[in-house]
Amino acid sequence: MANIVWRETLRIELDLTREDLGWESRPGLWDLLYQTDRLYADRDVPLSRRGLQCGGVCRKAGVVAWMYLRERDGRREAVHERSEDEERHRAPLSDEHKAYQDRIVRTAQSEGFRADSEVRTSIGPRSWIQTDTLVQGEGGIRIGWEVQLSSAGAEGPRSVKARAAKAAKHGITPAWHTDRSDYASRTDTHWTRSDRLPAEVIAKSGDLRVVSGYRALEFWRCDDRALYRCPQTQRRCGQMHVTPKPRDVFFDDLVRGTAAGLIVPIEHRTGTKTHRFWVTDADRERLEDHNSGRSVLPQAEPEDERDLPTGASHRAPTCRPSVQAAAAPSIEPAVPLPPIPIQPLPSRPIGAWPPAPSIPAQPAPRPKPSAAAAPAIPRQPGPQDRVEEHLLDWRSSAHWSSERRPCRYCSVPTNLRDEEGVPSHKTCAETLGGRHQRSTQPGT
Repeated sequence: MANIVWRETLRIELDLTREDLGWESRPGLWDLLYQTDRLYADRDVPLSRRGLQCGGVCRKAGVVAWMYLRERDGRREAVHERSEDEERHRAPLSDEHKAYQDRIVRTAQSEGFRADSEVRTSIGPRSWIQTDTLVQGEGGIRIGWEVQLSSAGAEGPRSVKARAAKAAKHGITPAWHTDRSDYASRTDTHWTRSDRLPAEVIAKSGDLRVVSGYRALEFWRCDDRALYRCPQTQRRCGQMHVTPKPRDVFFDDLVRGTAAGLIVPIEHRTGTKTHRFWVTDADRERLEDHNSGRSVLPQAEPEDERDLPTGASHRAPTCRPSVQAAAAPSIEPAVPLPPIPIQPLPSRPIGAWPPAPSIPAQPAPRPKPSAAAAPAIPRQPGPQDRVEEHLLDWRSSAHWSSERRPCRYCSVPTNLRDEEGVPSHKTCAETLGGRHQRSTQPGT
């Protein structure tokens, strides 16, 4: 099909995207041409004698491609006679486009999901949906990935909005990915964006970051302690509000999360504008509770993960060296120090300057406790201990995880993983890791 038609007998171009076909001075031109073409069809007149040619890509390429007119579902269409002429209007896929398709298929199949590229899904006797990459996810979820690196229309039957709505109507969740910042700011579908990269970088198995389209929802009460302005009034209203915060996510994690149902699309309204982006399934449930007037449950704290396999303790530290030294029964008491004599202040008249203090030539030495009687206070680790430690090289992506878990040494959640795959801060592993290993060796 084409939008520009060349009428050979009249030597004029017809723009099917406009109501008047581009000829405002000729009202009813479409009805006249359409009825004429139907009359030719009833009398079996060949297309080459009807005088309609493709006036777009085919004419620019110097190819004579005959066409006929039709109306379907209230839309005006000009249809090519031959399928090879129709293929001429489809731009060839770029190497970057193919790299994205291959990566989506490879990532989905590595998790056990079915995926394939250039899939046609039948939705009627003569109609189908063409999807760049279709992923069969958990529980019958179908994610239709569309990689849009070239220009795409905003209106019309082939626009992004129309194609996304058509896919969603027939049970396919549209997921549009691009590297263009102007598309990422559009709200006609759920866009995600990565930086513009060459095909060889996209095809790698390394980290490919999604910089737009994935967000975390922050729920807050509009009171005097709130960090944001009230979106409804100029004062604090005391109600709960939602603020989407941009978050980065790896492209492979996005593909796996959408297929597993852990990352889902939502529509969030702010005033008269509707924003479309991806969030976790937990954030969507909390947003549904908020919109329904139900109380929003707080997010799970790191303490809820105390059953995870880790060698760190989740309890507060109980080591008190000074208290233990005073209360330990096995340590001998220290030698008491002699009391310091207090000299009485000399009497002086009211208003007189006090006498200058006398400074002794050399302070009297204080008695030192014996080594046997000194309390054995354990030495606390300090910066000097880092001299003996070696710095670890954790620049590999194998030491990073998108899931935060408690550190094996300090119990604070972290995304880092040590050489054994156990959650650990790099600083904790450098300062406490060696001491932990020496304490667990036999004989120590």
